[in-house]
Amino acid sequence: MFDPQSRYAHLDQVTLDVTAPDGTSRQIRYARRRFVQSPRSVTTLVEHTVTADERLDNITSRYVGDPTQFWRLCDTNAAMRPTDLTEEVGRIIRIGFSIT
Repeated sequence: MFDPQSRYAHLDQVTLDVTAPDGTSRQIRYARRRFVQSPRSVTTLVEHTVTADERLDNITSRYVGDPTQFWRLCDTNAAMRPTDLTEEVGRIIRIGFSIT
């Protein structure tokens, strides 16, 4: 259902049978809830200081080797929105490693 590199790839997939009030039924597929581990449990490998006009995909590509893995930096830095990490020049972004 998800790309193997997706943040959702390891989640269990669930199929739910739903019956509408009119008697019609269908199946709904969804992924179970994703729990993000505490950023304190991630080992910091390097810190990156944000400069003007930097983009998170470029930062991720530089350190992780894949711009689509930006979500790893979000998890490590407890950012709900990816833009939170780059909107402030001078912010320090932790680049870390987690075994999970």
